Amino acid sequence: MRKRTLLKGLFLVILITPGCKTQVEPTKEIRIPVEISTVSLGEIKKSLDSSGDIKAELEVRVFSKIPERIEIYYVDEGDTIHRGEPIARVLAETIQHGVEQAEAGLAALQTRQVNLKSDFNRTRNLFKVNAVSKQQYDAVESQLESLTAQVEQAKAILATALSQHKDATITAPISGIIGKRFLETGDMAMPSLPVATVVQMDHVKIQFEATETDLGMLSLGQPSEVMVRSYPDRIFSGNVSKISPVLDPLTRMAMIEVLIPNSDHILKPGMFAKIRVTTGLLKDLIVIPRHVVLEHTTLKRENGQDQVLKDYYAFVVNASSKAEQRKLEVVYADHKSIAVRSGLSAGENLVVSGQKNLRDGVAVMLAGTGEK
Repeated sequence: MRKRTLLKGLFLVILITPGCKTQVEPTKEIRIPVEISTVSLGEIKKSLDSSGDIKAELEVRVFSKIPERIEIYYVDEGDTIHRGEPIARVLAETIQHGVEQAEAGLAALQTRQVNLKSDFNRTRNLFKVNAVSKQQYDAVESQLESLTAQVEQAKAILATALSQHKDATITAPISGIIGKRFLETGDMAMPSLPVATVVQMDHVKIQFEATETDLGMLSLGQPSEVMVRSYPDRIFSGNVSKISPVLDPLTRMAMIEVLIPNSDHILKPGMFAKIRVTTGLLKDLIVIPRHVVLEHTTLKRENGQDQVLKDYYAFVVNASSKAEQRKLEVVYADHKSIAVRSGLSAGENLVVSGQKNLRDGVAVMLAGTGEK
């Protein structure tokens, strides 16, 4: 009886099952969250970036003309000095003795010259009245001329000795600041070894090399921005002051110099600086942040040489909330922005975040809203 009941139940299940229909929910379209910004016209500064060491506008190394030990330093590093003021003095005892000897020798010759002039005048008067012979007169005159020449020679010797004595005091050739002292009191000064440097720091300069390609964009007077590590939040302004008229034949590079006002002497020679020279201004172009652009680099060989080709792409959101990939024709690009000639139009919705997750035609929604 129990078996018959189970068979009836199974039969009823078989009869009922074919009439049942399964309910399948429709699949939801997946939308990628993005952030957008409206494309607009703008402007961008064309620039050339480089780096270099800061140098004083003028730096002069000062040497001792006399190989002798330093007797005293009158200045220290950082001191202000004017042209002609003493920096140091070397020992000058030997030179002083030479001056004294030259003075004594000159004095002795001048005394003899005075006495011989008296003899000459007397002999000349006697010769006029035929009291002495012509031979005696010529002899005295010859002695006077010889002695006069000796006096002039002694004067020259004394002048040389005095000049050497003056050279024992090392003076500043220009006005400025003592940048560095290379010796200490008691050290041996040599004509080949600088004693100190004098720098003028009211302006400082930065020198860097530019390629042949970059050289065509540079001109005198172009504004420049300078950044140093010591003052990361401050930008110093300067201008291109020199462009080398020749290129290095080995590197094909030209030396460029930028001059920066430095009246407060904040910028120090030897500092490492980054420099950006503004070479032009592009206006009325679509300018977008560089980080929103996808870059694709390929290597192509032309005329036996490898060339790197770089393509730029961006995504926009169309009226159907779909992502459209656009290839951009780039006019100019720097580390922050890109100027676009074609590929985008003013007023379009540019994807500025989430673009790396997109492909052409995928549905999108605004991030954080759940809406398209």
